[in-house]
Amino acid sequence: MAFGGVAIDQVGPIRDFPAASMLTGLIGNALGWHWSNSNRHQALQDRLIFAARHEREGALLTDVQNAQLKKSDKGWTTSGEPEGRAGDGKTYRAPHRRRRDYHADLSTTIVLRLEPADETPTLDDLADAFERPARPLFLGRKPCLPAKYLIEGEPARWVCASTAHRALQAVPGEPNKKLRASWPTGQGPELGDGVDRIADLADLRNWRSGLHAGSRRVVEGWITPGTAP
Repeated sequence: MAFGGVAIDQVGPIRDFPAASMLTGLIGNALGWHWSNSNRHQALQDRLIFAARHEREGALLTDVQNAQLKKSDKGWTTSGEPEGRAGDGKTYRAPHRRRRDYHADLSTTIVLRLEPADETPTLDDLADAFERPARPLFLGRKPCLPAKYLIEGEPARWVCASTAHRALQAVPGEPNKKLRASWPTGQGPELGDGVDRIADLADLRNWRSGLHAGSRRVVEGWITPGTAP
């Protein structure tokens, strides 16, 4: 997986938990939306409320890529058609170099809801799309294919709780084990036991301009599965 962070030049770092923009794109892809459907993506991102926890901590894997690309080179895309390159050819004389970080062997549970709940798409629409996605799904970057279905089967897929933090606690897991977790402010505790820090997370995308802009305030800490009141 690759929970991408703020990229600078050719370096693509990762952060500990999924970004709101990544989840929006993942859901849009499952629903079959085109990336140019900016209003749909923006409305979906604005409705997302989610929290995440690590069932199994992974390891950092860094991939340093070097490629000599030519004007005539083509690559396959998720749309099923090869994509070519533009330009006069002079810009391809030097190697194309980049560094990408990945999460290796990480297992993450996400709980999410949509507000308002009665707008389209609904949670039922999302569940159907994750079971039968319109296109191949990937976790952050195209090489990161899921190892299994991204949604639990019935009835485990549905959790009823008053906050994202309590929903995350209610998901079954290894008893008495403390798991690293993240949840939005206003959706769980912000002080005391289980809270490590509050951070401004730059993970929002302006889907109309195509640029990342804006941040959310999130809490990072830990939870114990199955302890929701």
